[in-house]
Formats: sequence, structure tokens, C-alpha cells
Amino acid sequence: MARLSVNLNKIALLRNARRTGVPDLLHFARLVHHAGAHGITVHPRPDERHIRRADVPALAALIAPWRPGFEFNIEGYPTPGFLDLVAGVAPEQVTLVPDPPGVLTSEEGWRLAETEIAAMRAVVDRLHAHRSRVILFIDPDPRAVAPVRETGADGVEIYTGGYATAFREGQPQSLHDACAATARAAAQLGLVVNVGHDLNLLNLPPLLTSLPPIAEASIGHELTADALLRGWEAAIVAYRDVLAGP
Repeated sequence: MARLSVNLNKIALLRNARRTGVPDLLHFARLVHHAGAHGITVHPRPDERHIRRADVPALAALIAPWRPGFEFNIEGYPTPGFLDLVAGVAPEQVTLVPDPPGVLTSEEGWRLAETEIAAMRAVVDRLHAHRSRVILFIDPDPRAVAPVRETGADGVEIYTGGYATAFREGQPQSLHDACAATARAAAQLGLVVNVGHDLNLLNLPPLLTSLPPIAEASIGHELTADALLRGWEAAIVAYRDVLAGP
């Protein structure tokens, strides 16, 4: 059974549209746990357009009684400030993404040149010192897998945004196959395999049937959109059930 980690970025984005504190991010995190998801994901960006730095320790304190069974996954670009923030809460998982300040969202994976691997290894070692599992965000390309292992990271998160776009356009097979091949390559090297970006209740099932068993899907935008129709907890249950398989 793949874990469901609910990304809270869009709840924070809505909260930040006003100065009232509504919706309450901590309340929605409680509901994630109550609905049976396996953890929460946040991506604190430098401009704080959704998750703010102050949210990270607040969420860590809230979910402390449920950890480590209920995991905290923090995504981000490994700047010194990000690494310091992560060190303060020692999340179960850190997902490193190659999106420096100014980008809208994470839309491509790491392309680690040989000269960059040592620097990434130092980052991974620092995060391992806090007992965090380290995941690198990669494109659906089997060639991207081997450098991840060289960094000492524990696994990969395969970017599924391209697959989701192709699925909407009715031509998903090529990117579906690329995701599957990348997952197989990672699994063969003993790496954890996660997936994420624009996954929903329609495009998840065919992907899950073709990939080797995945550890986790991090889902936020599409789940939040579905929650507008279904309700927050009902949407979480629906995604959790899809990830549980038939």
C-alpha cells in the first residue's frame, strides 16, 4: 500500500489571501490525520506565498504525538536557510527539488552532473544526521536514477506533471511508460520510489498498475480541487483508497 502524504500548500495559499488566519492550517492538518492519510507535505518557499517558515515548527508540534507513523515531509531547494529550517524539526522525510527562488512550481527534476554529486552528497549527509529520509525529485527518465544513488540519497520522487498533462490530452502512453521505466530503474538500485505532481483520482490508477510498488504519493493541488466538491476528509479518503489498490 502506498502512503498518501497530503500537501498543504494550497490551504496555506488560500489563508494568505486574507489576514484573518482562515482557513486554519493546523485544523486542516488535524483533519488529514483524522481521515487516515499517512502524513503531510509542505514546501516552504522563500517568498512565503503559501507555507510560511513559522508554519513548519507549528505543524511539527501539532503532529508530534502521531509521529513517526504519521510522517512530516518537507520539500524545498537546499539553501542554507532551508536546511536550517529542516534541522529544527527533523522531519521523517526531506524531498529536495531543483527549483530556486522565483519559480511557480516544481516542474523538472535534478540533472546532476558529475561535478555536482559531491555537493549534493554533503547535503544528504547533513540531512541524514537528523535521521531524515532524503528523496531527490527527478524527471521520468531512467538515466536520472544512477546519480541519485551516488549522492547517498534514499530514493526518488518521480515528477508526474508531464504524465498528467498527457493523460488530460488523451495520449499518456509515452510518459506513462517513462514513469514506469524510471521507477523500475530506481527499485532495482534499492531506492525508495515516490511519485508526485498533478496526480488525481483518474490518472493515478493506471499509473499504479504499471509501476513497481511505490512508497508514497504526495498530492495537494488536485486533492484540494476535489475537496471543493467532495469535502476535505472525503477527498482524502478517496485518494487513500486509490493508493491502497484494489
